[in-house]
Amino acid sequence: MATATLCQCHSSSSLCHISSSSSSLCGRVSCRAQQPQDVHLSVSASSPDKTIFQIENSGVIACLRANSAEVAYEAANAAIAGGISVLEIVMSTPGVFEVIKQLVKEHPLMALGVGTVLRIEDAKAAVNAGAKFLMSPAIVKDVMNYIQSGEVLYIPGTMTPTEILSAYDAGAKIVKIYPVSALGGSQYISALKKPFPKVSMVASQGINIESIEEYISRGASAVVLSDAIFDKEAIAQRNYEKIQKLAHSAALLGNKAVNR
Repeated sequence: MATATLCQCHSSSSLCHISSSSSSLCGRVSCRAQQPQDVHLSVSASSPDKTIFQIENSGVIACLRANSAEVAYEAANAAIAGGISVLEIVMSTPGVFEVIKQLVKEHPLMALGVGTVLRIEDAKAAVNAGAKFLMSPAIVKDVMNYIQSGEVLYIPGTMTPTEILSAYDAGAKIVKIYPVSALGGSQYISALKKPFPKVSMVASQGINIESIEEYISRGASAVVLSDAIFDKEAIAQRNYEKIQKLAHSAALLGNKAVNR
């Protein structure tokens, strides 16, 4: 087993510029030891199979959207300090690629990705920034074709059995069931797993921390948590302590659910 210490930069050290228009994103920070990982997992850090392992081992994908690169960076580090090991930042976040690039540099063993990827140009930019996975709300064929030949995981969004089968036949290793709460929640996941027992599914949309175990027990490999971790009020007030606490609760329940 191997461990690694993940540290954020300190305000007294060199500045971390996420974009030319932003000031230093370094602030009051802390260091923490990452959860032990199998030594083999650090060898091919960007391989799709390793990323799937990290997703299934954590049970939680934290989904972050913010109105500035600085807030995104600080909120991401708060979630990481709380124990989150799989994190996506959505495309609508200003400076998303620069934020990802900086986080990948500081936390190389984490599974960091970009969400709501709808264009091939954005997929290429995300990969160049070091993202280990890309996620979409639907099946974007251009993105899937581009990713298939590389070392980055693509998680297409699917809603119906037909879409799941189409994505799987096209080479998807894992799919996102979206919008899951509008489709029946955990019961819908359970129903889908009957005809598709070998398809790894991530449940996304409208899920709270208390529902993590229910979704995973019914067949989800992991759940996507957005507002449940990155509380809108906490983001607006830059209350990173609250985000860290929510992340800690989610990480603990995710770990408990996948290890039952």
